[in-house]
Order: sequence, then C-alpha cells, then structure tokens
Amino acid sequence: MNRILIVTDAWSPQINGVVRTLQTVRAELEKEGCAVEVISPDLFHSVPCPTYSEIRLALATRRTVGARIEAFAPDALHIATEGPLGVAARGWALKRGYRFTTAYHTQFPDYVAQRTRLPASLFWRYIRWFHRPSQAIMVSTQTMAAQLAAQGLPQTAHWGRGVDLTLFRPDAAPHPAYEGLARPIQLYVGRVAIEKNIEAFLESGHPGSKVVVGDGPALESLKRRFREAHFLGALRGPPLASAYVSADVFVFPSRTDTFGLVMIEALACGTPVAAYPVPGPLDVLTEAVGSMDEDLARATAAALTRNPADCAAYAQGFTWTASARQFRAALTPMRPVSENCRALAQPVARAQEKAQSELAEQQG
Repeated sequence: MNRILIVTDAWSPQINGVVRTLQTVRAELEKEGCAVEVISPDLFHSVPCPTYSEIRLALATRRTVGARIEAFAPDALHIATEGPLGVAARGWALKRGYRFTTAYHTQFPDYVAQRTRLPASLFWRYIRWFHRPSQAIMVSTQTMAAQLAAQGLPQTAHWGRGVDLTLFRPDAAPHPAYEGLARPIQLYVGRVAIEKNIEAFLESGHPGSKVVVGDGPALESLKRRFREAHFLGALRGPPLASAYVSADVFVFPSRTDTFGLVMIEALACGTPVAAYPVPGPLDVLTEAVGSMDEDLARATAAALTRNPADCAAYAQGFTWTASARQFRAALTPMRPVSENCRALAQPVARAQEKAQSELAEQQG
C-alpha cells in the first residue's frame, strides 16, 4: 500500500504529540516511497473548539471530505482522530463499504470529562461507536490495548512512537533562561491545559526551580497562581532540546496521556522522568530511567538519583523509522480484494476490447 490517506482533526498550527507524530510518520513514509495525503482542518472553514480556541473544528461535510478521498484514490484510509473530519470520513467510508483504520491517541473520555464535569462513561459510548467499524485501532501501548479490549474494542494494533535522536541528545547546548535558577531544575513540557494536570507539578513540594515550556488555554491562569514558577512559552527545535538537557528532572503530571512523547524526548537528552504510575508512564518508563509515585515530590526525589547516561541510552530504542513501519503494517486495503481485482481488470478489459475492434477493422 503506497498511497496512504490520513484524515485528522489535529494538525498545524496546533503543537501537540498527535500532530508531531503524524507529521513525522508522514515524512518517514514519504522517505520510503509512499504517497501520503492529509485531510486536515486547514483545508476547510473552521471554528474554535469551545474552551480550547487553539483547536479548530472543521466545517466539512461527508460529501466534501469524500470528494477529497476519491480524488486522491488511496490504497489505505486512516482516520486519526474522533473529531468532525474523522466522523465525516468514517461515515463516507461506511456508506460505500470501504475499510479503514483508526487510532486512539488520547484518553478522550477522561479528557472531555474534565472539561465538562460529566462522567467519563458517557463519552466511552461515543468511543465505542466511533471505533467499532475500524479494521484496526492503532495504539501506542499494551495498557491502551487492554483498556480498549475491556470496552469491547479488541481489534488493536501496536503503533509505537519515536524520538528525533539528532535533535534530542545529551550534548545539546544549555538553555540561557536557566542561568541562576536554584537547583534542582524541574521541567514540564507540553500543552498548558487542564487535562495535563500541571497544577500538581507546580504544587509539588520538592525544593528547587520549576519551569514550564508550552502554551495553551490555562497559561495565564497558572502564571497568576504560581508566580514563583518560570514560564518560557512554546519552544521548538534546538531551544526545546536545550530546555530538556539543562533540567535536572522532567516531571510528567498528566493522567490522561496514552504515551507521552515528551518523556522520551527528555530521556534522549539524559534527563530522568518523574510521573504518576498511570498509563503512559507505566508503559514507557523503567526503574533505571525514572520514578513513578502517587506523590510527585517523592517521584521527583527518586528520579533525581537516576544516571543521565542510562536515560540517553534507553531512548535510543525509540525511532521514528520503526514507528512508521509499524503504522504502515497496521493499515488495511481500503477496498475489498474483489473490488481491487475488478479495478485492476478494467484497463485490461478495455485494452482487449480495443485490440479486438482494431483486428475486426483490419479483417474487414
């Protein structure tokens, strides 16, 4: 399958793990000779998501999304997110009997429950409805596979994550903003939003300095509440690597992530990780490179004893090349085999008809 179409509600200019994953895997697939098309919100009129204006919700119909799919004529259709574009693509494919794969990137029920204060069980109904027709639901960890199976969605396929080891490495330059800060420097990187549980990090009692890298709807509120913390805004590329390598410990307070790309970016820079013992950290971290505890201050203290060289060596096992190959292996042909055969047979039949017509003319 060399022609791959990805439908996603998460894309630039959003900055998050889902966008980074899709963009990087697309680039890796193209290196291997695949043609990869992306249907994303920037192609349509859109409105800001309630309570999270940085996320745009595309105003697209099943027909308009379907027209783009048909124009590209993919071998495989992957629906990456459960938003408006994902719903439109899902409906179009089901109506025509086309097969597709999906992915479970975020603990969506918990995420929405935190924003609406409604039970997560209500939103699991939507997740089951959305993913049930999928040929394979791509997940990054075994914990997520088990969770979906418990929800009646057993058709999961493993799709791991990677890290740019040319960028995130232990010899990255130190970040100038850290100069003069009290040690140990404790770092958070990611979206600054309620579901990331950043307050737990900023309220943890371990001495030293706390640094937040990222942007999002909760940023101004956190700045007002935690004036002693240092907020550097969103960073990319070498400045982000510098922020990781200059920290003494990376603190990952989220309880709703399915993986946590930022953890392996930190580890690749030689920075150990402190986290809660929840899905994501439980699947990614080992005793040698981090610590997990329901008390973040205790987890931070333990993580600070880890060897940076062990952290960097461990991160070498996460590559985007492997991630892209796992993604491609989990795809399924969009059209049934019989339909593919018919499609391939049509040009042959037309050629045969033309040859017979020319022969009849010659004989006549």
